[in-house]
Amino acid sequence: MAIKIRKEDALNYHTQGSPGKIEVNPTKPLSSQMDLALAYSPGVAEPCKEIAEDVENIYKYTAKGNLVGVISNGTAVLGLGDIGPEASKPVMEGKGVLFKKFAGIDVFDIEINEKDPKKLIQTIKSLEPTFGGINLEDIKAPECFEIETALKKEMNIPVMHDDQHGTAIISGAALLNALEIVEKDISQIKLVVNGAGAAAISCTRFYISLGIKKENIVLCDIVGILRSDRSDLDDIRREFCTERDLYTLSDALLDADVFLGLSAGNIVSQDQLRLMAPNPIVFALANPDPEISYDLAVATREDIIMATGRSDHPNQVNNVLGFPYIFRGALDVRATAINEEMKLAAAHAIAKLAKEPVPDIVNKAYGEDKLGFGRLYLIPKPLDPRLITTIAPAVAKAAMDSGVAKYPISDWEAYELELQERIGIDQRLMSVVIARAKKDPKRVVFAEADNRKILKAAQIIRDEKIGEPILLGNREKILSLIEDNSLDLTNVTIIDPMIEKAMLKKFANMLFQKRQRKGMTVGDAARLVTQRNYFGALMVESGAADAFISGLTRDYPKTILPSLQTIGVKPGVNRVAGMYIMNTPKGPYFFADATVNLNPTAEELVEIIGLTADAVRFFNMEPRIAVLSYSNFGSAKGDIPDKMAKATAIAQKKYPDLVIEGEMQANVAINEDIQREMYPFSKLINKRANTLIFPDLSSGNIAYKLLAELGNSEAIGPILLGMNKPVHILQLGSSIREIVNMVAVAVVDAQSTNTL
Repeated sequence: MAIKIRKEDALNYHTQGSPGKIEVNPTKPLSSQMDLALAYSPGVAEPCKEIAEDVENIYKYTAKGNLVGVISNGTAVLGLGDIGPEASKPVMEGKGVLFKKFAGIDVFDIEINEKDPKKLIQTIKSLEPTFGGINLEDIKAPECFEIETALKKEMNIPVMHDDQHGTAIISGAALLNALEIVEKDISQIKLVVNGAGAAAISCTRFYISLGIKKENIVLCDIVGILRSDRSDLDDIRREFCTERDLYTLSDALLDADVFLGLSAGNIVSQDQLRLMAPNPIVFALANPDPEISYDLAVATREDIIMATGRSDHPNQVNNVLGFPYIFRGALDVRATAINEEMKLAAAHAIAKLAKEPVPDIVNKAYGEDKLGFGRLYLIPKPLDPRLITTIAPAVAKAAMDSGVAKYPISDWEAYELELQERIGIDQRLMSVVIARAKKDPKRVVFAEADNRKILKAAQIIRDEKIGEPILLGNREKILSLIEDNSLDLTNVTIIDPMIEKAMLKKFANMLFQKRQRKGMTVGDAARLVTQRNYFGALMVESGAADAFISGLTRDYPKTILPSLQTIGVKPGVNRVAGMYIMNTPKGPYFFADATVNLNPTAEELVEIIGLTADAVRFFNMEPRIAVLSYSNFGSAKGDIPDKMAKATAIAQKKYPDLVIEGEMQANVAINEDIQREMYPFSKLINKRANTLIFPDLSSGNIAYKLLAELGNSEAIGPILLGMNKPVHILQLGSSIREIVNMVAVAVVDAQSTNTL
């Protein structure tokens, strides 16, 4: 679906907290005078001397080997054109974020105020000592061809202009698979390319490398067909001129097998589409509007294979499938270039991955039951966690085979583990949850809709189609807040419990029936259901909503009680628990219990372990559980170590299929080296714990809050475990982002018959 972006939201996103999207963090301790002396003077002299003696030592002692320069002069930015280097900086920072998120690559973005190609070449060339690779970005054609060609010739590090090659590689992979499906020989097909910019020229060249014959290709620009009798073409475009009797796009499309659009939206008609050969392959990649809309194209030709640059239709051609992993592989073998062999290896790896069985985590992320190779699945999805371990090794091997790798890899299994560690492959957990939510949005009722944060979150949820908000509260007050904060919540359902007489009567009867033998009178029930926490919970219980969100402005115990009294716990569950997901640079960790149970007994902890393990699996991860204490395996005596040791023993017997270890200190739980050296019997010795069970509410609560504030980690939760229907309680003062995350969790919870 197309995401609605508001100017205010985009500007706020870039200004909240620290301006921009990136920062530099040290990778070494700097907590003492000795640390400072080692980091700078006099200690820094030693690595300097080592590098002076052998320049290759720069990869050993500095960050060069994992550092890419994203460089632009701002002459061809997005759809904005020549807006200058300063205005291009947000885009370059964004590219840096993608490098880091998907491949664990650090980036310095550099915007250069220079349009002269020769001067720009010299400037970029002079930066070679700093970077392990150069990603050129948003430099206009035809200068970009001259610049990249010169830099690749004169520099001994990987250089790639992603605007040229990214689309070529990804669409090339899609083309290979599409041709396989329609059983056409790449050497025999007729290709029409609409557009003659950097991406179009590079795609055409790359398709020739894949096997298309040059004489079977026709290019068309805004003037018409690139013909040899035209006098307005530069040498690069003249490379693809034809002498055939073709003058218009319609002429070229007659009996064409493949159409590649890299031009402008809505310029191909249904009649033109009908001119193409049987089983036409149409890659309409103009953004945001393709050359012909997806829906119109598939309505015109039942035999069509269609791809666009959009995420709301199958077969999205997205450069993020390529550039992070191509540079990852190139950096990891210290390649001196990104050559044609490496690009071809990337395309073939992407194409091959699409034919392999799709993991459940990907199917669930995109709300599909059975994604699989075919007309609607030509290339992998951007959230597929296998991309890095598929493309990067293929690129690295191609670099080695083609003789440009200075640091060949020998242990490929170890390399795959290294790749997973680099990105904390599980850091995409929240992205997957949000993607799953969008595939089947559910009705989410907010008890505290008279709050600006809730309303802003509701707007985001509605705009991104994560869920369908239902707002509880005084209508006039809510509408006033919407207007005062310039929000757009048109047609969102607003319910004032105080005036919904029929619902109040129904809910009061429901509540009385549930609580009449627990001391509640008819009058008590009638009074309580006017409270929004009761009203909202009863909406979920009655089926009028799918999930309930509250807690932003009220204490946790007061917020959860109405849901416990109305919805209750799942069959077989004696108590609920609260879990936080801590998204850390090393991947996600699951903390329990951090919100509900004050001082659970050993037996109660066993139930918490079971609930938490089920929740971790709900998020498509296998729990590795550490039962925490201040001692390690009986090294210290006390009530807490005894309780945690007992809980561990009972849990190991009750859940024999789970990896459970304890009692143990928190640092030992997540440090395999300590376990290997000191506790070689530990079940967590080969893979650290990802699920931490705390002895009491205080320790869990303190731990997650400290990690969130001091540990460069994001807290997602608290996620309420054990309820019979989706109820999730926000922490006091949650940010808008945290509210949106919780709603996504609630929606995915509501999608499943097996709730958290």
